[in-house]
Amino acid sequence: MAKNEEKKDVLENAEVLAEKVEGVEHWIEEHPKVVFGVLGAIVLVVGGYFGFRYWTTSQDEQAQKDMFQAVRYFEADSLELAMNGDGNNLGFKQIIEDYSMTDAGNLANFYAGAVCLKQGKYQLAVFYFEDFKSSDELVQARAYSLMGDAYMEQKKYEDAGTYYSKAASHKPNKYFTPSYLMKAALAYEKANQNDKAIKAYQQVIDEYWESTEFQNALKFKARLDGNS
Repeated sequence: MAKNEEKKDVLENAEVLAEKVEGVEHWIEEHPKVVFGVLGAIVLVVGGYFGFRYWTTSQDEQAQKDMFQAVRYFEADSLELAMNGDGNNLGFKQIIEDYSMTDAGNLANFYAGAVCLKQGKYQLAVFYFEDFKSSDELVQARAYSLMGDAYMEQKKYEDAGTYYSKAASHKPNKYFTPSYLMKAALAYEKANQNDKAIKAYQQVIDEYWESTEFQNALKFKARLDGNS
C-alpha cells in the first residue's frame, strides 16, 4: 500500500513538474524580448568583468615599464625628476594620475609619499601614504611608520603615536615591531600621554626582550615610572 502511494506521489510530482516546465516554456515563447534581454545583460556583465581584468593587467604592465625610470631617479635621490619626470619619462605624480587603478599606480603613491617626506612636504606625504594600500605586511607597516614620521615633523605627536602603533600592530614581527613601538612611545611622551608611552615600552620589554631596543625600553620606562 505504501509503495503504491509513493509511486502515486512520484507520478503526481512528475506531472506537476512537467506542467511547470511547460508553463515556463510558454512564458518564454510569449516574452522572447525579456529573455534575450536578460541573457544579453548576463553576457555583458561576464564579458565586461573579464574584459576589465584584461585591461587592468595590461595597464599595470605598462605602468610598471613607465615607472622604471622614476624608481631609478628615486634611488639616486633625484627627487624632483622622480616625482615629476624628465620630459621623456613619467614621474610618480603622473603615473598615479594615469594608472590609478593598477598595482603600479598604487605603489607610486608609496614612492610619492617618501619623496614628499624627504622634501619636507609632510602633509602632502601623508596624503599619498593614505592612498597607498598593500597586502605585503612589511611594506604596509612601513607606510604607517612613515606617516608617523610625517606627523612627528609637524609636531602632531598624538597622530604620530597612532600611526607608529598601527605600524607595530600590523603583522607584528621581531625585526621591525620593536622599533615602531619605541617610536610610538617617544611620540606619546611628547604628547604628554605617558600611560600610552609606558604601555609601548612594556610591550617591548615583555615581547621583544631579545631586540636591541630592549635595554632602552627598560631605561625609558623606569624614567617615566619614576616621574609618575
